[in-house]
Amino acid sequence: MEKEIKKTPLADRMRPEKIDDFLGQDEVVGEGKMLRLAIESDKLPSIIFWGPPGSGKTTLAYIIARQTRSEFLQFSAVTSGIRALKEVIKKARENEIEDKRTILFIDEIHRWNKAQQDALLPYVEQGVITLIGATTENPSFEVRGALLSRCRVFVLKRIGHKYIEKIIKSALGSKERGLGKSKIKINNDVIKVLARMSNGDARTALNVLEYSSSINNKISLEIIKEAFQKSYLMYDKDGEEHYNIISALHKAMRGSDANAALYWLARMLEAGEEPLYIARRLVRFSSEDIGLANSKALEQAVAAYQACHFIGMPECNVILAQVVVYMSKCKKSNNLYIAYKKAAQDVGEHGNLGVPLHIRNAPTKLMKEFGYGKGYKYSPDHGYKEEQNYLPDELKGRKYIN
Repeated sequence: MEKEIKKTPLADRMRPEKIDDFLGQDEVVGEGKMLRLAIESDKLPSIIFWGPPGSGKTTLAYIIARQTRSEFLQFSAVTSGIRALKEVIKKARENEIEDKRTILFIDEIHRWNKAQQDALLPYVEQGVITLIGATTENPSFEVRGALLSRCRVFVLKRIGHKYIEKIIKSALGSKERGLGKSKIKINNDVIKVLARMSNGDARTALNVLEYSSSINNKISLEIIKEAFQKSYLMYDKDGEEHYNIISALHKAMRGSDANAALYWLARMLEAGEEPLYIARRLVRFSSEDIGLANSKALEQAVAAYQACHFIGMPECNVILAQVVVYMSKCKKSNNLYIAYKKAAQDVGEHGNLGVPLHIRNAPTKLMKEFGYGKGYKYSPDHGYKEEQNYLPDELKGRKYIN
């Protein structure tokens, strides 16, 4: 039995088995909270746990599995599909006959496509199964609206440093499940660094601890940093955090905070973001948020894009930094952005309004006979001070920008 335990990763061995031992999510499962009461009374509704990696979504599901009198079934949305679901439903129907509930835990439910989620919907709706879904992605985008409306969503946050430290110390002290028999030497300062670098991910903290202990019984700060390398940077280029951080960069530049902008830029680049993606966003920013207040911003952004294309990472990091700081310090104006939105709104409301005849081109005799170009005033002949309407008649006098 002991050999089997040792083969299991430390993060799995250290999963708490009781709700009282589950750390870092008091807002969700603290004393008197709705979810805790539902777990303790074994009256769980269909739910979805949404939170970053290592925040305890799967662990909570396992705690529920240990405390429920219902049959607890599980599979991963990555490896299982409708065929596996059919087997679950068959078992759930059998349980119904015996007046027994069925709880189905689907890890990474955001990986299921529309058809698979639709296949699940009627059984959740009818109460044949109680669903527990776990996802790192925003369920508003990744889970079908009809299915989402039948579930309670609980948001799990990154676990705080002090709780990660407790989890690490628990793993170091436990002889049965942790590293208590290994005589690991690690001081409190190194534990604090490990907790901080884990970025709220308990699994990462325990994985790094386990790997470090396999290298040397005396775990130093250098060993911890080597074990981490860049894995501690939470940044999913296809996930919500990707959009959160690019949004943070954009807003920091808009708010003229060059220091914050540099930080968010570094977060992306150091985690492996494609520099051309950032450069494209800077091109957009140069017109959307600076525009006519400093027309050279667009030149800087385009030059940065070209430079990134020429030399790539890591050399282009300082080029992007230059433009990010430049744009942060630029005078801002969103007049162009607002003006274009107004013009686009008129296009949407009024449709294809006709071009006034006097500003139409007249390359043929027939067009001239129809009045194309008639009465047009050539601006240079009037010192660019001619009075002439250039908008459709229905929008005559409309002002989008001063």
